[in-house]
Amino acid sequence: MIITEKKPIDEIKESLKDSKKVFIIGCGTCATLNQTGGEEQVKELTKLLSDKEIVGTVVPETPCDKRLLKRDLRALTDALNSADTIVALACGAGIQAVAELTRKYTTPGLNTKFIGMVERIGEFYQRCLACGDCVLDETGGICPITRCPKALLNGPCAGHMDEKCEVNHEKDCAWVLIYKRMKDMGQLGKFKAFRKPRNFQKSTSPQQIVWRKPQ
Repeated sequence: MIITEKKPIDEIKESLKDSKKVFIIGCGTCATLNQTGGEEQVKELTKLLSDKEIVGTVVPETPCDKRLLKRDLRALTDALNSADTIVALACGAGIQAVAELTRKYTTPGLNTKFIGMVERIGEFYQRCLACGDCVLDETGGICPITRCPKALLNGPCAGHMDEKCEVNHEKDCAWVLIYKRMKDMGQLGKFKAFRKPRNFQKSTSPQQIVWRKPQ
């Protein structure tokens, strides 16, 4: 899921200094689970923007899906058209979808942090950088790009101490974790195999990936 955090309210207000009428859009999936853009957070922001006229609010099911966003906004066209600005409590993809669909000036209410794994409500761990060249089959399902501060593909380095990372002594060495996982799986042969340097062409930005159902 996409992990987000709330922008400081002063930063949001600064972006709205020339706006009188505001529409607030939340997110019914990731940001709701993050507790950054659900129903409660939309209500909270409405109160914090008491100096503005809030012409409408909505929490679409999935704002980054333009098909669902269009459906969820269909009945709110008049309110959206009357707004000077839309504040979107969503990830960067959701914010851009809102702006493209509504053609209204849209300001972010959240900062997008990373693709994460949910441990429990309120605890999210970065596990993927969307690098475009996944090697999880070679590392026991532990991503060395996100878990190792040096993003080593052939570790561990010589600096780890007592199985802890030399960059952050409180964290376990990612490659020690990978070794133990691969050993438990009986896959040490793959662990010992040399992994070629990352092909950064696969993660070149910006990129557009169009998937079509095979005929």
